[in-house]
Amino acid sequence: MSQASIPPVPAAPNALQRFFDGDVWYSFRSSPVAMAAAVIALICVFCAVLAEFVAPHNPFDLATLELMDSRLPPAWMEGGSSKYLLGTDDQGRDILSALMYGARISLFVGLASVMLSMVMGVGLGLLAGFVGGKVDALIMRVCDVMLSFPSILIALLIDGVGRAMFPNAHDTLAFLVLILAISLTGWVQYARTVRGTTMVERNKEYVQAARVIGVTPLRIMRRHVLPNVLGPVLVLATIQVASAIITEATLSFLGVGVPPTSPSLGTLIRVGNDFLFSGQWWITIWPGAMLVLIALSVNLLGDWLRDALNPRLR
Repeated sequence: MSQASIPPVPAAPNALQRFFDGDVWYSFRSSPVAMAAAVIALICVFCAVLAEFVAPHNPFDLATLELMDSRLPPAWMEGGSSKYLLGTDDQGRDILSALMYGARISLFVGLASVMLSMVMGVGLGLLAGFVGGKVDALIMRVCDVMLSFPSILIALLIDGVGRAMFPNAHDTLAFLVLILAISLTGWVQYARTVRGTTMVERNKEYVQAARVIGVTPLRIMRRHVLPNVLGPVLVLATIQVASAIITEATLSFLGVGVPPTSPSLGTLIRVGNDFLFSGQWWITIWPGAMLVLIALSVNLLGDWLRDALNPRLR
């Protein structure tokens, strides 16, 4: 056989090709609920991130507000204006634009708090499950104490203490205190989940082999155990995003969340609640519907991811 007739060796598929040929992508394409939830979540994120370019108005630019346009109903109702599709609030701000800007703050606080909770929980869970002994007992007792109190009360306490210690703090510090308050109530679930998985992984052959050849415990946890416990962590993080967003909205509704100069969806709901019984329902209903839509789409994606990563359901 001549050299010219030898067929070329096909190139190895890259990571993106392996993903599209894998079971997770097939499960996503086979689930209309997951696809619909992904589309809704992407639209919400797109509008929130690009609010300056997508929103018809800047609701927080005081120079553009018209008090004569305050509390206008949606455009399809009597007295509404086509300029404000979903109506206006008590200050004349466009509700649709306020939703986009408010969703950006809610998503930022939710994602940042989940990332911080995941780093804390995964690190402590790996340490407790791999080392065991007194370290494991100490970390788990702290988890038990944290689970004994409602998460919203712990967040209220931490946020209240932070505001009392820094009464004249800048808005950036107020955001950091809020993210820290939500994170300290969410790391426990990551720690307990990772601890259980780590206790199973540490007794397997590949970990024992790494110990025999002299690999340090820190390297074993980071290079060998951690990649095998990330599946449940990703599922839990997806679901915790919705929980963190709702917690932030609850704190903002109670008046201890984000600063008033940067209102989130919870702040918009609180503002509209004062006008709910006077007939201006759209001021609070639309932010509430936006919050439910984001939380529902993220929860549905989390449920799909849990089923897709579970080999028993394939």
